[in-house]
Amino acid sequence: MLPTLLLVAHGSRDPRFAATAARLRDAVGAALPGVDTRLAYLDLNEPLVGPALDEIVGDCVVVPLLFAAGYHSKVDLPAIIAEHASGHREVTQTDVIGTFPLAAALAERIAEAGVADPAEDRVGVILTAVGSSDRAADSHVRRRAIELSMLINRPVEVVFATKLGAREHRLRNAIRRLRSAGAQRIVVSPYFLSAGLLTERVEAALDSHAEPVTVAGPLGAHRDVVEAVCHQYWLGATSSAAADQEPLGAAAFVTRT
Repeated sequence: MLPTLLLVAHGSRDPRFAATAARLRDAVGAALPGVDTRLAYLDLNEPLVGPALDEIVGDCVVVPLLFAAGYHSKVDLPAIIAEHASGHREVTQTDVIGTFPLAAALAERIAEAGVADPAEDRVGVILTAVGSSDRAADSHVRRRAIELSMLINRPVEVVFATKLGAREHRLRNAIRRLRSAGAQRIVVSPYFLSAGLLTERVEAALDSHAEPVTVAGPLGAHRDVVEAVCHQYWLGATSSAAADQEPLGAAAFVTRT
């Protein structure tokens, strides 16, 4: 029997977040037939991770729906798993989904927003993300910005939604650097699962500092995000004791095509 897949999202007071997370869960479930796919939250939404783990019988693979490994994936989630994982089963936490290549998904969201050719449109991109107290997490986001810049051949600046600075000076400096690099159009690329209060904070600040501005959609249930979850699940399932009896390599190939 394959391990249960528990997707773990942060949670938000904005109802769009839970709706987006549910769509992603459904998309992953369709991509992994035969796998019991569930969704839980670290905070603000239900079910919370602890009670969700208590309801699962047998082995479980926990995939954090986070784009950078920070406090939540390194401290919060492992502590919850340690408290609620019984000694009679295996609960495996995987890496965050942001370790999977997602620059192409960001570029596709930009194209969907009406920017078919970033080079021809002479755009400058602001990649916005949550921001973390963990320097390694923020460094990961900056690496993703470099990947996106190389893919679309345009300058990309990182602005953390929780670190705009006094009078949004970090955002204003990012816009200034993009303009100096020849950008005539500013595009916001949200490195977020869902639209919400943080993405709107950046958008509202941009309205005061830059025109024109195009806002791409969040990653949501993009096929590459679904693939990232599936990839992490199979890695986790392969390392669990229960998965030793399943032909995971063949199953993984079938679900990814």
